[in-house]
Amino acid sequence: MAVLLTRTRWFRSIGTIKSQRTPGSIMDSDDLNARAIALHARNPGKLEVRPTVPLETRDDLALAYTPGVAAVCRAIAADPSLAYRYTIKANTVAIVTDGTAVLGLGSIGAAAALPVMEGKAALFKEFAGIDAFPLCFAANGADFADQVRNLTPVFGGINLEDIAAPRCFEIEEALLDCGIPVMHDDQHGTAIVVLAALLNACRVTGRRYEDLSIVIIGAGAAGYACARLLRCIGYDESVCHPVHDLVVCDTQGIVHRGRPGLYANKYKFILADETNRHHRSGTIADALRGADVVIGVSGPGVITKEMVRSMKPNPIIFALANPVPEIYPEDALAAGAGVVATGRSDYPNQCNNVLAFPGVFRGALDARATRITDGMKIAAAHALADYVAEPTPERILPSVLDRGVTRAVAETVRKEAIRCGVGQAV
Repeated sequence: MAVLLTRTRWFRSIGTIKSQRTPGSIMDSDDLNARAIALHARNPGKLEVRPTVPLETRDDLALAYTPGVAAVCRAIAADPSLAYRYTIKANTVAIVTDGTAVLGLGSIGAAAALPVMEGKAALFKEFAGIDAFPLCFAANGADFADQVRNLTPVFGGINLEDIAAPRCFEIEEALLDCGIPVMHDDQHGTAIVVLAALLNACRVTGRRYEDLSIVIIGAGAAGYACARLLRCIGYDESVCHPVHDLVVCDTQGIVHRGRPGLYANKYKFILADETNRHHRSGTIADALRGADVVIGVSGPGVITKEMVRSMKPNPIIFALANPVPEIYPEDALAAGAGVVATGRSDYPNQCNNVLAFPGVFRGALDARATRITDGMKIAAAHALADYVAEPTPERILPSVLDRGVTRAVAETVRKEAIRCGVGQAV
């Protein structure tokens, strides 16, 4: 009864939203687009660089620049770790993209990706106090990972962003040993927030996480990372606990071992080999029958009410495609869903990467971590879930505007980095 009452309140709260939206659009999208263009016209660039030391006198110049700065250079040459003490390295992240998978816009190029990367840098600063800078590469060739690796003397971490799959997997793998934390946020930021939301959705619906039967729609960067984390594919078994069953669907339906052409993509092959324990084949509708959870990281409208009704009672629906989800919350609820999350800010349970990446990088930088481990990602997810003391159907995640989230995630990540030996108490 409690769930029914809450669901009724939620219907009432989104009633005005439903009446204002039209299929394939955001509320007042034309007005929003116009205001966004106007904002960027008034403020060309959402970032600026300012000195942190006085530059008013000759003595100021002598200390901050020549000749005094030479002493600092010699000290770092003798002990490179001093770069963390004397330079911006300790608090700076590079946001790296090639513009091949920007938001829902696709491969629009490096220059067109810059406004998004500027926005990401602003979020780093606002939520975590980190000085991040967008680096948009005009081409992503065979030496791309080496080009990014050459940035490590300046930056304390690298956030890979909006790089198309499967290239994004290869680039991240090539950079994991570069000596500073590297994370492809479209993969792991999404997976961290999804795991946190799932843990609390289980509490709300009375499910046990380890008993879950899950369907993921979408086998790109986010889908692949979510599948890996939820089934512990390649993860340290001492820190990762898998769900009971997981099936991945792409545009051709269920990913399974016998599907023609699967061997051309090693990442799809990994998914086929490590998921789908009952060797199912067929469509998305076939996959959803009897499932506890569906996680959509694909495109608009691919989940129907009939599909939701075919799932187990009170199912968990994460329809995360943006701006138009796989199914709108009011439709999922009408079909019997117990908990619904989207990527949008105009519905309850916004599942957004900003809940994860500022805290993960803040914690990694504070520990001077050399990499971001499996344990650090899982610790971040649990910190995020635990931040909501009493989850409800309409609140399984904290607000993206709650600044305390970053602090909680960062402290947990920092401690885990030290515990697992990739960080140090500074």
